Amino acid sequence: MNSLDWAVLIGYFGVMVAIGVWSHRRVDDVSDFFTAGGRMPWWLSGISHHMSGYSAVMFTGYAGIAYQYGVTSYVTWSFPIAVGIAVGARLFAGRLNRLRSRLHVASPLEYLKSRYNLPTQQALAWSGVLLKIVDVGAKWAAIATLLSVFTGLSLNQGILITGVVTGVYCTVGGLWADALTELGQFVIQLLAGVAMLLTVLAELGGVSALWTVWGRLPDSHARPTVGPYTLTFLLAYLFIKTFEYSGGMWNQAQRYMATRSAREARRSARLSAVLWFVWPAVLFFPMWVAPLLVKAEKPDASDSYALLTEHLLPHGLLGLVIVGFFSHTMAMCSSDANAISAVFTRDIAPALPKLGARARTWSHRAGLLAARLSTVAFLALSMAVATQVNSPTFKDIITVVIKWVAGLVGPISIPFLLGMVPRFRRSGPTAALVSWAAGLFAFWLTNYGLTGVQLQVQIVAPVATSLVLYVVIGFLKPEDTPERDAVLARINSGDDDDEGAGAGSGGDGFGTGGAGAAARTVSGRGDGPGHRAAPR
Repeated sequence: MNSLDWAVLIGYFGVMVAIGVWSHRRVDDVSDFFTAGGRMPWWLSGISHHMSGYSAVMFTGYAGIAYQYGVTSYVTWSFPIAVGIAVGARLFAGRLNRLRSRLHVASPLEYLKSRYNLPTQQALAWSGVLLKIVDVGAKWAAIATLLSVFTGLSLNQGILITGVVTGVYCTVGGLWADALTELGQFVIQLLAGVAMLLTVLAELGGVSALWTVWGRLPDSHARPTVGPYTLTFLLAYLFIKTFEYSGGMWNQAQRYMATRSAREARRSARLSAVLWFVWPAVLFFPMWVAPLLVKAEKPDASDSYALLTEHLLPHGLLGLVIVGFFSHTMAMCSSDANAISAVFTRDIAPALPKLGARARTWSHRAGLLAARLSTVAFLALSMAVATQVNSPTFKDIITVVIKWVAGLVGPISIPFLLGMVPRFRRSGPTAALVSWAAGLFAFWLTNYGLTGVQLQVQIVAPVATSLVLYVVIGFLKPEDTPERDAVLARINSGDDDDEGAGAGSGGDGFGTGGAGAAARTVSGRGDGPGHRAAPR
């Protein structure tokens, strides 16, 4: 990197901070901070949903997979995500929006207290927070790895720089800042990705290289499934990503909650699915052909894309591509930080022995301050984990992403997402807690308790265990009650074309009184100070 590249990078950081400061004016309380007050346009929500779904791990871990195995990196990663989001658009997006518009919650998990009980809510909240600390730590490590290739900065220095800049804009501006910076980051990545694709094509002889280059690559490069990424792995990943990207990752759920209505939430999901079908293929092509242009120095080839950009791109354009790396990571990490802050301030803090009474009566200002402080705390913890991501416990970045996240998100997301669907109304607290605990045990058993377990088994065993037990226990030990049925009715009925589909909108058989009761039941505290109902 020279001075021109540094200018591009520093300018990018400055714009991100400026957007956060501008967004600060749109944040009056926790509803604005966590769900944009239910006023986010569907197209912005869709782009934000897409951008917050992947990070610089794509340019390190998945770049290594693309370098070694070829198109399977797309077929077994982004393709199942696209299909999963398309499925979730039908099953979950509208229901997640109604959590905010009907039940007046600011955190995705707030409704679990009335859908199941307090222990279930706390189990999912605490385990999910711990998982995301590790997940985001892997993302910081990924971007710091790339930064070290280009600048010579140490891993810890890279983690500190990116974490601090992200912390400033997402703490000040909340979800509005996240979404608006993600829009800017999408434009930057679009320019950088297209520039990289055109440069690689020119190096390989022109546009015809799109279909002629495969004869110069290993035969396995054109196979959809190869090596450890088998057809079974693909099906397992499709199953998992349907839950993960449809709201199992809480930051994705927030994007649907932030739109004006259930109908717009579904449109947002469909846009994100289309982007996942198309855009990763553009980014992956240079990684697929990288063996013809550079020689990776690391055994896992995670440095191949960084070496490719250094080899091909002129200064200035190199800086733009580096900014593109940052854009993905900062988009995901900031959105995760906002989601975790929502879960802590709205779900965990009110249940703590000493803090709970105060948290339930926070004023608007105190609630917003708590949200911002918890965001900073989460970022700090994840940055600390990032310094250990290559330790024997985690092994490497891609192991954290594929095994830890894919394996553990299922047991957490099954009770959360299926709990909104009427078909599973019989599954109550027992089904939720047993399925959650058994899924975590299945993760430990297949990853650490047994040896020689195949990768696809390690990934699918936890979510499959949770799903089977959640359904079977609900059938054998039904725990549906009128109160839980009332919550389900609020989430599943009404006119989706209503802006916000607010409480008391009619047409669902509950009226204003039922809405208020449901809202009070979900939050456990009504709409008192610091917990204003989301605008409708």
